[in-house]
Amino acid sequence: MGKNCINQEIIDAIRRIPYGSVSSYGEVAALAGLPGRARLVARVLSKSEDDGLPWHRVLRSSGQIAFPPGSERFLEQARRLRSEGLEVKQGRVKRDKKPLDLDALLWAPDARNRL
Repeated sequence: MGKNCINQEIIDAIRRIPYGSVSSYGEVAALAGLPGRARLVARVLSKSEDDGLPWHRVLRSSGQIAFPPGSERFLEQARRLRSEGLEVKQGRVKRDKKPLDLDALLWAPDARNRL
């Protein structure tokens, strides 16, 4: 898989984040078929010039905006998230609990204790 193909997979994964929802860099990487490549997602986003890309829906795994607090990009991302009905407090979007990992439950029943 070439660099442009990988970049396109990441862009496509970002486009699939529904309006009013957020995903982490790692979740986007996994959705693009690149588990463990969260930093690559950040790099692709930083170089994208696509004005229609919903970049603002991608956050750190903690729900934090990755830009420095108070910066122009930070304020823009918070504004866009709020415009989609999300609550942003101190640069963070409270995320729902992680969905159950059905594979973990099926293949490692003791995983229930870790969820």
